[in-house]
Amino acid sequence: MTHLESNKVLISKKPEDVFLFLSDFNNIGTLMPEQVENFKVENDTCSFTIKGMASLGLAYDEKIPNEKVVMKSHGKVPFDFHLICNLEALGEETALVLSLDAQLNPFLKMMAEKPLTNFLNLLASRYRDITSAQA
Repeated sequence: MTHLESNKVLISKKPEDVFLFLSDFNNIGTLMPEQVENFKVENDTCSFTIKGMASLGLAYDEKIPNEKVVMKSHGKVPFDFHLICNLEALGEETALVLSLDAQLNPFLKMMAEKPLTNFLNLLASRYRDITSAQA
């Protein structure tokens, strides 16, 4: 199992607000970078294509209010994975760390480790930037 983690970012929202935001795939879609195409939401799942790479699907796996949101791979995906959003209450702010646990073979790990880590950092920082702009 390969474990990757984003940098910790501070979100200027309470954990309850961050949890609610991350619990809706329509909101997750607003965090996606321009390389993501065809983002579609159906009930508690979503699917999208990363330009020039793979099509991926996500489904909610576990939600612990104000602490954690876990999404798992869904549908036909190139590898099984879990995307974990860990929340830590810091007064009126929330520390957010995104992590990815993925079943990557050694070759795929070598190729994908850096881009996947960059993707996690981008999602976390985009969420921080969106909430900062709203404040």
